[in-house]
Amino acid sequence: MSPVVTVTDLTKRYRDVTALDGISFSLTENRIHGLLGRNGAGKTTLMQILTAQNFATSGDVAVFGQHPYENERVLSRISFIKESQTYPSNLRVSHVLRAGGLVHPGWDEEFAQRLIDVFQLPRQRNVRKLSRGMLSSLGIVVGLASRAPLTFFDEPYLGLDAVARQLFYDHLLADYTEHPRTIVLSTHLIDEVSDLIEHVLLMDRGRLLLDVEAEALRGQVVTVSGPVAAVDEFARTGAELHRVLLGGTARATVRGDFGPAAPDRARSLGLDLEASSLQDIVVRLTTSKTGHAPGAGGAGATNEEAAR
Repeated sequence: MSPVVTVTDLTKRYRDVTALDGISFSLTENRIHGLLGRNGAGKTTLMQILTAQNFATSGDVAVFGQHPYENERVLSRISFIKESQTYPSNLRVSHVLRAGGLVHPGWDEEFAQRLIDVFQLPRQRNVRKLSRGMLSSLGIVVGLASRAPLTFFDEPYLGLDAVARQLFYDHLLADYTEHPRTIVLSTHLIDEVSDLIEHVLLMDRGRLLLDVEAEALRGQVVTVSGPVAAVDEFARTGAELHRVLLGGTARATVRGDFGPAAPDRARSLGLDLEASSLQDIVVRLTTSKTGHAPGAGGAGATNEEAAR
């Protein structure tokens, strides 16, 4: 599949803070990409650069084969829904939808109106009188109904309860299935979206730790538990990311190329083996020194305002 986004040796510095530190990757079309990482990892900075809302210190980016800055041909094909989405205070919900239809060539008004009903948004209410959850719902409506070939959702669910978040996931998947496009989903609720994500980009302190298919990643990280000596033996075949000791037993998260023989090997050692969840993988890789990709340590200290 063709790359929609290509990033080459991208760096962004804010004085003594390095938000992005020489990262390179590409995003193929018609996939749901999970952009994951802790606060301060550089995720929002990256999305801002890709959508021409920020500038790189060095390196190159190409979106649909061109640089996005002041490029209407590129920007008209992008929808960026961010956690702090704001609208002019004099607009009503209905006005926001009308603006969405003007900005996005692929806008589906019928779909937008259905989503307004699903999320129970008052069409004639002024946006400044919406609750935080309603504002998040409005952003989701715009992001989905835009049908933009490249759609970014940056923590789009703030203020939403569990039911509303599930409605978002359900409608995202259903509409993506019917109208494929490239979606980048940045979220901390990894367990909730793990079944949606097809490709993982994991960032930590401005560096890119992972650029891998989600299914392949799940096969690379396992958790084993049992006698300490047996866990030690099994862990020698990979990189141990985390361990908990309880008396003479241990529970360890290990990353490696285990292959189909891993369950049999674990059983032969008297160990219980289970696949690690995507959330557990992210937590372990971003809190364990052994989890870092070669050269991934030492990025400059970050802060929430400058380097998200």
